Amino acid sequence: MSRAVVLGGGLAGMLAAAALARAVDEVTVVERDQLPTEPQPRKGLPQGHHSHILMRGGVEALDQLLPGVTDRLYAAGAKRRGLPSGALARGPEGWMQRLDTDAYLLLCSRELLDHVVREQVLRDPRIGVREGARVTGLVGDADRVTGVRVEQGGAERTLDAELVVDATGRATSAPKWLVDLGLPQVREDVVDAGIVYVSRWFTAPPGTRDDFPGVMIQMQAGTGRPGQGAGLLPMENGRWILSLFGSRGGEPPTDEEGFAQFARERHHPIIADLIAQARPAGPIRAYRSIPDQRRRFEKLPVPEGFLVIGDAAQALNPVHGTGMSVAAQCALALRTELDVRGLRPGFSRNVQAAIAKINQGAWQIAVNTDQGLPHVRANVPLRGGAFANKMAARVARTGCGNRMVINTVFNVASLCAPMTRMMTPAFLWAVLRGPRTPALTAEQAIAQFPEFGDLVKVDAAPRSTASPA
Repeated sequence: MSRAVVLGGGLAGMLAAAALARAVDEVTVVERDQLPTEPQPRKGLPQGHHSHILMRGGVEALDQLLPGVTDRLYAAGAKRRGLPSGALARGPEGWMQRLDTDAYLLLCSRELLDHVVREQVLRDPRIGVREGARVTGLVGDADRVTGVRVEQGGAERTLDAELVVDATGRATSAPKWLVDLGLPQVREDVVDAGIVYVSRWFTAPPGTRDDFPGVMIQMQAGTGRPGQGAGLLPMENGRWILSLFGSRGGEPPTDEEGFAQFARERHHPIIADLIAQARPAGPIRAYRSIPDQRRRFEKLPVPEGFLVIGDAAQALNPVHGTGMSVAAQCALALRTELDVRGLRPGFSRNVQAAIAKINQGAWQIAVNTDQGLPHVRANVPLRGGAFANKMAARVARTGCGNRMVINTVFNVASLCAPMTRMMTPAFLWAVLRGPRTPALTAEQAIAQFPEFGDLVKVDAAPRSTASPA
């Protein structure tokens, strides 16, 4: 009987298990926590208290792996919001016109997403979970991994497997496990802008419309000042989550007064005015030490029978919102390779290379922004500079009102198109010409969204959102 073992029962691990179940007789998920039976936070997921989004590229991968799962998420209260048509958005260079694009977000709490995904994955009788189990090492040698050692209930045992997939997240011990088998230390790339996330849940005020758009204010890089931003997003069960974020030297505070003031100072007081009408539904929580980090397992002579996926391979700071979407796309790549090749020699290296290729796109998007923030620390060359910052600013300014430019930018950011899409003659010409319409004021931008209802009062009428093709 063929068996695969997945280390970690979070989103990446469950999606990997779903991908594997079609190719082996049995999949065992090894999880250190006791997994909740309802949508609830869990100890091993400290970032679960903060805002989470699935980009369009991740939503589509998720539905290919688990057909119908997004319908279940929407039925449970998840929201779909277009970019930027479905949310009041301020980019790095100004307020955006309400333009329809191909990009969108799926918004819900991490606990709801994990619960719905886990419930559907575990319906497959080929997939089981060992909870409260700690992985102590791999079994095998530098050429092939044949299983994993697991400690559970004070006893250690070996789980044999044709394939072991590590999905244990940022704190993975895979580098040490591989060294113990005789492999070299994996190369680790780090770009650390010192981003700090501070979040709080709220109960939305009475009268909030179900199509409440939320507010997204992006960081601005390349100014010599810390990047700061905020996102107030609608979630299930009549709740909002507000996440404030800032880079090194501009971290958001965690006290009540400082939290509200930081929100008020983000270009317009709309977020502070909105949360003043809401009821806090939890404490203010901070999330720190979240650099852009990737481990280059694809550059090792990866042993047959072993893979690393999800945050264990690459974890980006959450401002970019790509982590879960990348995990879904990597799990889909795993399934595709299984369908094409099966567990034949070379399988692990092929899949690890495919994962690295997917990770590269998200890495470049994140690093292009983070390298422009002050006091960034990195162990890899940064290819930014004044020219790159000026071009990024021009793209952002042009995209505020140009449908073609912003559609391209958001499709790349949503992991639906490669970055080369931003190098086409049409895109570059539009950026070189620059903005063709005056920038929106905050009041004009807000007035585009009647979905705010009586929660927001604005006097300015929205101007035309027509833009050149």
